[in-house]
Amino acid sequence: MSNGERAVPVILITGAGGQVGIELTRSMSLLGRVVAVTRTECDLACSEQIESLVNEVRPGLILNAGGYTNVDEAESDRDAAYRVNADAPRTLAHAASKLGALLVHYSTDYVFDGYKACAYTEEDEPNPLSAYGESKLAGERAIREAGGNHYIFRTSWVFGLRGGNFLKSIARAAQTRDSLSVVADQFGAPTSAVLVADVTALAVRAYLRNDRPLESGIYHLAASGETNWYDYSRLIVETLALGGVPVRTAIEQIRSIGAADYPTAARRPANSRLDTSKLRKALGVEFPQWHAGVQDVLLQIAASKDVLQ
Repeated sequence: MSNGERAVPVILITGAGGQVGIELTRSMSLLGRVVAVTRTECDLACSEQIESLVNEVRPGLILNAGGYTNVDEAESDRDAAYRVNADAPRTLAHAASKLGALLVHYSTDYVFDGYKACAYTEEDEPNPLSAYGESKLAGERAIREAGGNHYIFRTSWVFGLRGGNFLKSIARAAQTRDSLSVVADQFGAPTSAVLVADVTALAVRAYLRNDRPLESGIYHLAASGETNWYDYSRLIVETLALGGVPVRTAIEQIRSIGAADYPTAARRPANSRLDTSKLRKALGVEFPQWHAGVQDVLLQIAASKDVLQ
């Protein structure tokens, strides 16, 4: 080691079975010894399991990719959402602080109400519309109150080759249905789990090398550009068709509707756009356009016909 570099740490990843957790396990493998645990190995709803795991592993870096992500069910199961999205980050933050470890945590655009006319910055005041958003905001605040080294990455509309997400739901529906109706008045940037994991690796590498590391705090991490769910779904179906995947839904049979025409238990923000300039400037990088990551995953789906099963 030289120039104040930190020792190669043990890296603990919670929620390793989710779409971001899977990609983090890959991206972190070159930076240290990775201990990746899924929900079956550590239930984030149980603080005792979290504390026992951290005491056993004694990591120098904790990445919390786990979360209660069923936005609509959170409306009727607030306690469960808060245990995973607020209490677990609090437990991890205090454990990390005691060890002098860095905690990396992932949050969401749903901490905002979506009424702003342009992209949200880290300085904008959160005002979640849903129990899910409230629980994620509570998790952010718990980490900050713990006082240890931390990066909180807010992201939006995450998708990946594995796990459940909008991209795969539309891909499946297009194979079995003659038409689709998709909301067109909610805007954001579909962000690949690969991008989230790779940007995290850049931030962690800078931290480990003590080479202009990020300051503790909140950062927005999302792909560049913007779209709505309707145009997003059209790109999905069009790309699958061009890739040779048989689809029943023609582009012309995808109908745009308003969010009011598709009622859900939880309200979603109409504007999920996140200003990522703070993070891009700090890391000295640019983020790819959202459609590049979408098309990459769709090409993999086209090449692996069992992915949608």
